[in-house]
Amino acid sequence: MEEKTKKLISKMTLEEKGSLCSGATFSTTKSLERLDIPSIHFGINQSVSATSFPSACGLASTWDVALVEKVGKALGKECQTEDVNILLGPGANIKRSPLCGKNFENYSEDPVLTGEMATAWINGVQSQGIGASLKNYVAHNQVHERMTINAEIDERTLREIYLFGFERAIKNAQPWIVMCAYNKVNGTFCSENKYLLTDILKEEWGFEGFVATDLDGTHNSVDGLMAGLDTDMSVLNGSNEQQIVEAVKAGELDESVLDKAVTNNLQILFKTIENNKKNVRCDKEVHHAIAREVAAESIVLLKNEEGILPLNKEKLNKVAIIGAFAKKPRYQGCGSFRNNPTKLDNAYDEIVKIAGDTLEISYTQGYFIENDAIDDTTLKLARETAKDADIALVFLGLTDKYESDGYDRTHMNLPPNQTKLIEEVCGVQENVVVLLSNGSPVTMTPWNEKVKGIIETWLLGQAGGGAIADILFGNVNPSGKLAETLPIKLSDNPSYLNFPGSKGRVKYQEGIFVGYRYYDKKEMDVLYPFGYGLSYTTFEYSNLQISKKEMLDTDNMEVRVKVKNTGKSFGKEIVQLYVRDIECREIRPEKELKAFTKMTLNPREEKEVIFILSQRDFAYYEDEINDWYVETGDFEIMIGKSSREICLRETVRVTGTHDILKGK
Repeated sequence: MEEKTKKLISKMTLEEKGSLCSGATFSTTKSLERLDIPSIHFGINQSVSATSFPSACGLASTWDVALVEKVGKALGKECQTEDVNILLGPGANIKRSPLCGKNFENYSEDPVLTGEMATAWINGVQSQGIGASLKNYVAHNQVHERMTINAEIDERTLREIYLFGFERAIKNAQPWIVMCAYNKVNGTFCSENKYLLTDILKEEWGFEGFVATDLDGTHNSVDGLMAGLDTDMSVLNGSNEQQIVEAVKAGELDESVLDKAVTNNLQILFKTIENNKKNVRCDKEVHHAIAREVAAESIVLLKNEEGILPLNKEKLNKVAIIGAFAKKPRYQGCGSFRNNPTKLDNAYDEIVKIAGDTLEISYTQGYFIENDAIDDTTLKLARETAKDADIALVFLGLTDKYESDGYDRTHMNLPPNQTKLIEEVCGVQENVVVLLSNGSPVTMTPWNEKVKGIIETWLLGQAGGGAIADILFGNVNPSGKLAETLPIKLSDNPSYLNFPGSKGRVKYQEGIFVGYRYYDKKEMDVLYPFGYGLSYTTFEYSNLQISKKEMLDTDNMEVRVKVKNTGKSFGKEIVQLYVRDIECREIRPEKELKAFTKMTLNPREEKEVIFILSQRDFAYYEDEINDWYVETGDFEIMIGKSSREICLRETVRVTGTHDILKGK
């Protein structure tokens, strides 16, 4: 490949080199017919029919690395079928505020969970010979002024929170492409930021692929190339290619820099050619079944008062299904990444299938999706339907008008016709289960106190209807857990006073205290904590053991814990390991997620989980030395069912071997 690349570059004119560093269309790079160099096809724009899997907000709630990799493999195979070379994803930005319009396509508020999910997705896609494009690098945490906003972030926060997920995915999966964010970071556009693109991404982390902009994400192609950019997809600006040529001729851009970018582009192109598989066929029904499996594991059971779920067909006669989303599901986010599903289930039909002749099912839409006007006739029918049933299943959520990747939300509220609906239903029916469909948290007060069940379904993809029915009837035991904290109200969020910024700048003044790190440090009540989710069975943790009570920070430590299914049904449990620095010269969170695993257990079955912790799991980023640093001291190892339900604790003393701060 290296010799082939050198040979091709030696035959190119300066103009041809410049053309290869610029996009041809929104979905292709430029080709060079004279040298038989084809274009690369990205999977965007008008979508062919393809399996719609749960959005990232749902995938993260599975906490299942193997399952997410399985999704990636299925997506990669479908790309081969449709002759797509690169798949634009995954998104690895942190959920700083629940208002960000792009939250549904990112994983979590936590960098470890984000990094593990992104790694699994990339490995799955690329195992099929399709490139993944990790995006949007970095601090792309809002839509407001996203093309120009300057994210002002201190170095420690940048490293510990916003870069960490990207770093883990780069080192553990090596995506073919990294896509720059539009915004500036500390005064420099990401696409022109040498510190981010070259110093960190390529030299420190060892990224081997090529760096591309988002669509029309470059302001100066020459500055981008000198910073480490390889491909400029700013197709609306036809002058970029000419700028490169003129800069080389004027001596402002060394041609060797251009050659390096062309080399990176060609090497990815050759990868796509070498991995291109002919006559690949996908079994759409098999992929639909995978989508249903993943959707079921994405669902989080938030509340199950009096064991109202699963539905018992022997004890119920009439079930009311209320809410337009039950028949017209919001299965994906709104914006540039919409796709056409191969088929689309809805919850109403799937519930009726499972219920069979044993239950009487009634339905009313309850509200209009097209607008949020309160309609008295519709509400009256909803009240009558709910009152006449044994239980009411109420489908609520955000419409495309309320949530899209094209804008940020201004509040967390549900549409007013939906909040009025739940108020009316609760007034006539005491057995109410709410099913939410949304890509980011919504306000649940005061109705959350009035209902007996709450199910967070996120955006479940094309098989979500079947997955919801499976969970409702207990065919599948819920096992999802929250990948982000659900605050009581918007003003509780740590970014509240600094989102989305003003006058072209946004200050990340909450620093490292994002999500549960903030709520725990403030000892603040939340609606539902990070890592939380209920099951139809119960689990017991015991026998926490650590391999060392004292260790050097260069050592590894083994952590073992036993988990037992103490209930009556098969279930899956997500075991979470957090670390706390008991005393430190710098302020640190009360706990930080460092590892997790999802395990399957039959009734009364017990298994042992093993985690390995290393230096970075005890370190914080120290600005004074521009490196990760472990301060000598005691650390608490915590095993929990969520960030707020810690079951077992042990303490280890770690001695730091980097003494540059000694005596300070």
